[in-house]
Amino acid sequence: MKIAITGGAGLLGRKLAEHLAASGRLGGKEITGLTLHDVVPPAAPEAAPFPVKLLTGDLPGEGETDRIIAERPDAIFHLAAIVSGEAEQDFDKGYRINLDGTHQLYESVRLAYADAEKKPRLVFASSIAVFGAPFPEVIPDDFHLTPLTSYGTQKAIGELLLADYTRKGMLDGVGIRLPTICIRPGKPNKAASGFFSNICREPLAGKEAVLPVSEDVLHWHASPRAAMGFLTRAATIDPNLLGARRSLTMPGLAVTVGEQIAALRRVAGEALVKRIRREPDSFIAKIVAGWPRKFDAARALKLGFTADASFDDIIRVHIEDELGGKIAA
Repeated sequence: MKIAITGGAGLLGRKLAEHLAASGRLGGKEITGLTLHDVVPPAAPEAAPFPVKLLTGDLPGEGETDRIIAERPDAIFHLAAIVSGEAEQDFDKGYRINLDGTHQLYESVRLAYADAEKKPRLVFASSIAVFGAPFPEVIPDDFHLTPLTSYGTQKAIGELLLADYTRKGMLDGVGIRLPTICIRPGKPNKAASGFFSNICREPLAGKEAVLPVSEDVLHWHASPRAAMGFLTRAATIDPNLLGARRSLTMPGLAVTVGEQIAALRRVAGEALVKRIRREPDSFIAKIVAGWPRKFDAARALKLGFTADASFDDIIRVHIEDELGGKIAA
């Protein structure tokens, strides 16, 4: 089985490549090759038991998506995207990467596999940003797409295209609307949702963090470890179980910022909580105010997708996976 990952240098791309290398298999099938692509050089996972091809380039650039699928992968994970805050601030760049790049990838698959009896599984990383206010307190699976940001609009269009290309038999698509992934390792990025991770990750690393919104902000979260489960399940699920509705809202954990901070206090102590500095930011607050907060992901749960049990567990996952089990004093 051959696999390709766009956004291979990003958080989810790196984690997924490492997960696949550790397992050596996907859906019970041996992995025989992996292609990683990103705008910056991706790194091959250590001790991968299969060949790894590393590609660097601009996703919507001419011929770039053809290069990504040149090895004719059986599964494609499309994770590349400009994050929410940057897509909102740079309209042209957001649409070029998040829409043009996505459409171009679908087109490359359509043409490359036109005569193939079996089409590749294409897992599209969508987002809960496809939903926008007004919405019910708990959003059901059949709620309509009403994005209120450019990023959410780009992801919603990607979902619609994925369903249409699948309906036409051009690829075998599954879209997963990811919760905000928390706690993200690494440095702060331009995502409007970045502070959800920052207020835990930075204190755990001995650094100060900035909180730009009020503590009553409620949001939908999943750990990077849970996200790996979402991606691999999406890549292997029986398409007959999905029918025409090819995109799923992933299960997650609804907690307020205040509950996040309380979990940090329980797991790591009051001294770390004191490293959080309140600095209200109206731009971030406005974006976050239009995001959904809580979901009934019954369909995904029925299909075998699972989420974290508590935010305390999400913090412990970060400490175990990223900090070697140790918290900075």
